[in-house]
Amino acid sequence: MRTLAIRRLGRVPYGEALRLQERLVEDRRAGRVDDLLLLLEHSPVITIGVRRESGASHVLATPGALAARGIEVIDTGRGGDVTYHGPGQVVGYPIIDLRPDRRDVHRYVRDLERVMIGAAADFGVEAGRVDGLTGAWVGADKLGAIGVRISRWITSHGFAFNVSTDLSHFDLIVPCGIRDRGVTSLERLVGRPVAQAEVERAIAWRFCEVFDRQLVEKEPNHQ
Repeated sequence: MRTLAIRRLGRVPYGEALRLQERLVEDRRAGRVDDLLLLLEHSPVITIGVRRESGASHVLATPGALAARGIEVIDTGRGGDVTYHGPGQVVGYPIIDLRPDRRDVHRYVRDLERVMIGAAADFGVEAGRVDGLTGAWVGADKLGAIGVRISRWITSHGFAFNVSTDLSHFDLIVPCGIRDRGVTSLERLVGRPVAQAEVERAIAWRFCEVFDRQLVEKEPNHQ
């Protein structure tokens, strides 16, 4: 069984995390590191995926309003439209090699959904999929979003799972370009505070379960 090294990085600015992923993708391709899952949270940021034109149109707030709230806007190389990251989210960035037996982009996205759906179940929340959309959903509300990049079967970017996120920040955008659905958080659904570390632990174990990996904890390392 292949191993999966978990790195818990705490709060990391989005640009720094982007540069870290780029380095680790090259390290994974060269065999300098094994499969990794980075678990972290970001300072408030709106990110726009490769559908740049539509994504930018789904930012509803003015640049001045965003600046007043201390929210950056960053173009990124992941798939998808526009989304928000901020404190209270568990963001997962898998840096894994899908070769030789998982070279299927659709399957990879479905597997990330399984990870988040399983983690929600660990807290008594029944999440699921919505036909034609990605992510983990509870009714009409999105609990976890997905936006990935795969380069020669090495993955980066990943998913964001709302734990205690300030959901009002999603009012500044059309989340993932979907106008007729909402966003929710684990704390809203369970009606009590939930520690970020608990959710990270659940996600790590569910990831290993879905991807058939043996978990290895690593010390935080931004290098």
